[in-house]
Amino acid sequence: MRGEYKVPGGKLVAVDVEVTDGRIARAAVSGDFFLEPDDALEAIDAAITGMPAGATVSQLTGVVQGALSPDVTMVGFSPEAVAIAVRRALGHATRWEDHTFEVVHEGAESPAMHMALDQVLAEAVGEGTRRPTLRIWEWGAPAVVIGSFQSLRNEVDPDGAARHGITVVRRISGGGAMFIEPGNTITYSLTVPASLVEGLSFERSYAFLDDWVLGALRELGIEATYVPLNDIASPAGKIAGAAQKRLANGAVLHHVTMAYDIDATKMLEVLRIGREKLSDKGTKSANKRVDPLRSQTGMARADVIEAFKNHFRGRYDTVDGGVTPAERARATELAATKFGTPEWTARVP
Repeated sequence: MRGEYKVPGGKLVAVDVEVTDGRIARAAVSGDFFLEPDDALEAIDAAITGMPAGATVSQLTGVVQGALSPDVTMVGFSPEAVAIAVRRALGHATRWEDHTFEVVHEGAESPAMHMALDQVLAEAVGEGTRRPTLRIWEWGAPAVVIGSFQSLRNEVDPDGAARHGITVVRRISGGGAMFIEPGNTITYSLTVPASLVEGLSFERSYAFLDDWVLGALRELGIEATYVPLNDIASPAGKIAGAAQKRLANGAVLHHVTMAYDIDATKMLEVLRIGREKLSDKGTKSANKRVDPLRSQTGMARADVIEAFKNHFRGRYDTVDGGVTPAERARATELAATKFGTPEWTARVP
């Protein structure tokens, strides 16, 4: 059996294994990485051999690390990368190539409906009733989306939100607040089975799931990089922030909001924390805008989105799709009974 893992920003690690009586009887690690001294590769193979076929990424990482002397240099990969490749070879994890992704890009929705659709589609992926899905959001109204654990009063100025007609909603994932105006941001959700990020820490899974969009941005001329834990940046500054939720049924919801052309003055009147974060960045001046995608690409928002979708389609196996009537009915119910209610929005006052 063979497993492969491409380290985000690094090299490819491949492992061929044979299993006998529930244990790894043979292991051969290969790839385009760099390793010194040469005989360290034999030590890695020997460390894996004899391990139980059900060994976890943590256990495999530990034995590989323990087999390497202090003078070993690994460039472009790590003991954890070897462990993930082994888990994939043993059938515990999947690759991008193992899945067909549905691309969904439909009309504008209310903020509460977007929150509900994220939950409903993630549940469907976990239950196996829906393919892994890339969903592009279109916004029907301006909004502030706060993280699952954020304090409403600490994040949002109610007077500023009311003055600008901003709807405040709370999502199911953690992370920080997002300031949204229709046409000024690009938001998407990538919902995948947990097997795709099997063995990855939260930090590594962010980089892993963001890798495709970094490639899309580079095609548009932006030298984008992943900045731990959950940001995407360019030399000109931050472009996007991501948030993630791992559902108990085996789905991972990863969503990203990118600044296309945001009115920073208005944002600072609505977000309390935004004032603190941006107070030293010169963004209090009148008519200041945060516009990394518009200014760095010179492209219309719709054209940027199409470029993103085309890059994703070119990289992975995809089909175009949409929200099913049953999923929409369930999301409509959740928007009314959960995400659109003051009890949920103010669950952390």
